[in-house]
Amino acid sequence: MESSHSIIPWFRAMILNSFEWPTRLQYEPGPTQRPGFISSRGNEYFCEIDEEYLTDRFNLTGLNTEVQYYQYALDLVTDVFDFDCDDDMREQIEKSARHLYGLVHARYIVTTRGLAKMLEKFKKSDFGKCPRVMCESQPLLPMGQSDVPNSSPVKLYCARCEDLYNPKSSRHAIIDGAYFGTSFHNILFQVYPAMQPPKSQRRFEPRVFGFKVHAAAALARWQSEQREGMKDRLRAIKLETGFEEEDEELEEDEEDEDMVEEGAEGAAAQL
Repeated sequence: MESSHSIIPWFRAMILNSFEWPTRLQYEPGPTQRPGFISSRGNEYFCEIDEEYLTDRFNLTGLNTEVQYYQYALDLVTDVFDFDCDDDMREQIEKSARHLYGLVHARYIVTTRGLAKMLEKFKKSDFGKCPRVMCESQPLLPMGQSDVPNSSPVKLYCARCEDLYNPKSSRHAIIDGAYFGTSFHNILFQVYPAMQPPKSQRRFEPRVFGFKVHAAAALARWQSEQREGMKDRLRAIKLETGFEEEDEELEEDEEDEDMVEEGAEGAAAQL
C-alpha cells in the first residue's frame, strides 16, 4: 500500500489540474507522478499546501458547514477515502474535494510558509504583470473581492497603481476569488515591506497636436490638486505618503522642461 506522503501530493495534483470548475474530474485509480502540476496551465496561481497543514484538523475548523459531503471530501483529499459509490456520487464528492482544497488554500497562504511560497511566485511574476504602461510591468497578486465562496472570480491586484485587473487567461478567470481571500495581498506586504513598490502618480495626458485636451487637462489638474492636498495633510501628521521618490523625479523633470522652455524662448528672442 502506498504511503499517504506519496498519495496526498498526487491528489493535490489531481485537484489543481481540475480547477476549471464545474468540469468533471476524471478519476484515475492509483498514484501518478506529476512533479510539475503546480506550474501547468491554469494552476499558476496556486501553491502547494504542506501535508502537515492539510492533515491538521484545527486548520479546517468551520469548513464542515461550507463544503457538501465534507467528511467524504476530506477523506478523498487525505487519501483515506473508502466508500463504494456510483459515478454521480463520486463526481459530487470530487467537486466538494476541489472546493475544500481551495478554501484551505485561502487559509494556508496567509501563514508564514504559505506567504513565503506565494512571495516566490510573486517575484517570478507567475500571476502576471500590470497592463498599465505607467506601472512598468509591476508584478500582480491574486485576490478575491469577497471571502464568501462563489461570490466573484479571482482578480489581480497591482500594488503600484492600487487597481484591480481581470486575468488574461480564461482558465484563471473562472477561479473562485475566495480561494485567495480579501486580505492575502495586504498581509504579504506587511510581512515583507521591502516588496511594497513605490506608488505611481504618473498618468497619461491626452494631447492633440501637442496641446493638452481641455476637459481631460482640467480633470487632471483637479485630481492633482486633490492629491497634493492629501499629501500635505499626511505630511502635517508626519506620515509617509509613499510618493516621495516619484515626487523627486517629477521635480527633476519639471526643472528640465523649464530649462528647455527658457532656452527656446531665448533662441526665439535672438531671432
